[in-house]
Amino acid sequence: MAAKKIIPIIPVEAMAGISDEFSDEAASCAEAEPFALMVLGDSMAPEFVDGDIIIIEPEGLATDGSYVFAWLDEEWIFRQLVAHGDGWQLRPLNPAYPTAEIADLEPVRGVIIQKSKPGRRRLAKRYVD
Repeated sequence: MAAKKIIPIIPVEAMAGISDEFSDEAASCAEAEPFALMVLGDSMAPEFVDGDIIIIEPEGLATDGSYVFAWLDEEWIFRQLVAHGDGWQLRPLNPAYPTAEIADLEPVRGVIIQKSKPGRRRLAKRYVD
């Protein structure tokens, strides 16, 4: 029987205290490998609900409509990227949360490529082929 690959789950809140300055070693690892996070809260509901697991591709192509992971105003956020005028918006799916305006894609650190429910492979949904 093949060994299962274990993907670490890192809650976004736990990363909130980490600055955007990574050591050279951590940055090279973070830039190369996809990683998983657990959705906390309801800012991206109804598509992503509290407890969903999302897979982030740090080197993914961020385009209009992509779901992205970004470093903005000294915190990590998960939003939908939307072209807006000469710049971009980071929009929550839940209208109770504010939309952030960004001039360029510099704050975007990764693209969400898949979501799943913990322990339920058949409920996975891919966002990038």
